[in-house]
Amino acid sequence: MEVKDRPIHLTPTEYDLLKVLVLNMGKVMPHGQILKEVWDKIEDVEEALHLLRVTISNLRNKIEPDPDRPTCILTEPCIGYRLCTDR
Repeated sequence: MEVKDRPIHLTPTEYDLLKVLVLNMGKVMPHGQILKEVWDKIEDVEEALHLLRVTISNLRNKIEPDPDRPTCILTEPCIGYRLCTDR
């Protein structure tokens, strides 16, 4: 995968997460649905949500022009995430 003509390397989990967001572009993806689609088995919900936040952060660091002000992967507070269609 390339972003602005530079190659980026995604982990398998980052790839799976980005795939879920791309397949649902423009739609708000609830945390629970993302967890179900990316991570098969969830034993501790709080730990899984932390893992999701960390993976989103890692993905933003790789694909966002300014990860501190994301324009691609948007957070929908208390709900989930949405891949923006404006770009």
